[in-house]
Amino acid sequence: MGSKAYLVLENGKRFQGERFGAQGDVVAEVVFTTGMTGYLETLTDPSYHGQIVAQTFPLIGNYGVIPADFESSGIGPKAYLVKQWCQEPSNFRSEGDLDTFFKAQGVVGLSGIDTRALTKTIREKGVMNGIITDDPEKVDLEAVRAYRITGAVEAVSTRERYTVGPETAGRHIVLLDFGLKRNIWRELVERGARVTVCPCHTTAREIAALRPDGIMLSNGPGDPADNTGIIGNLKEICGLGIPIFGICLGHQLLALANGARTEKLKYGHRGANQPVKNLETGRVYITSQNHGYAVVGESIDPKRARELFVNVNDGTCEGVRYLDFPAFTTQFHPEACGGPLDTRALFDEFFAMMAQKGAEDHAAE
Repeated sequence: MGSKAYLVLENGKRFQGERFGAQGDVVAEVVFTTGMTGYLETLTDPSYHGQIVAQTFPLIGNYGVIPADFESSGIGPKAYLVKQWCQEPSNFRSEGDLDTFFKAQGVVGLSGIDTRALTKTIREKGVMNGIITDDPEKVDLEAVRAYRITGAVEAVSTRERYTVGPETAGRHIVLLDFGLKRNIWRELVERGARVTVCPCHTTAREIAALRPDGIMLSNGPGDPADNTGIIGNLKEICGLGIPIFGICLGHQLLALANGARTEKLKYGHRGANQPVKNLETGRVYITSQNHGYAVVGESIDPKRARELFVNVNDGTCEGVRYLDFPAFTTQFHPEACGGPLDTRALFDEFFAMMAQKGAEDHAAE
């Protein structure tokens, strides 16, 4: 068993647990996710950068560590909270256990805490910062409250451009990396595309020079409004007339670039069971989500765009369709991993949009 340690929230509330994984104190924003499976995808999702993640499902690690399921080459969360971690995983694909993996990756783990009580606290009081420490008596709560995630997108975005998919592919898509999950480009490649993954600050001129059929805006971490340079760049990218599909942070950033506002949610949507309604068809889907901010639906200019999806639980904006250039975005993750595959067909809609734009351009020649 590990040594005793504590999670202390910024309001002074304490949760006792036992350490596993890497050692050390960690200060970060504390959030919870409700997925019953997909802990490996959660751990390797860059959108969790700068956060301490609590799993509401009580047993984590039972199918081990499977590198083929990773969503990035790094670890998103700064620390990980579970009720119980499985010390003897059983899965034919497993290549190790969480404790060994965390020690190698420098991730602090805390098990045995009352994750149910922690989740109820966050739901009632809202997301707050916390610290994992061996000595709760010496915690400086003012310093914990002052913690803020900064420079998140730059920290997780690729530094160099790279390409995935065959050179002979029928479509070429530029994917702007704000902290992407690999399954986004997997879905594009599966549909016959060559994908050029570009750093977050790639300019409209640089994108145009690549002559893509479409532009993909990825998920990512942090407060979307902090990314003023990227937002300004997206205003120019919209003017290229190239079909755009944005997911999660990409959805928020494109909305900001078109005059809408974003707001921080009380405790966010993180898990694989969020219901969203398509306002064009009336159909409801169950979706995978991970975000703490949302686009304010009332702030969308009806002359430029309209809400495409809304969250059935709280009515927040879950998608936008743009009217003056070919683009649509979703707050949820149609690429899932892990989660339901209900909305994968949105990638097909993106490819149909590219085909239509190509036909229009050809007819105009």
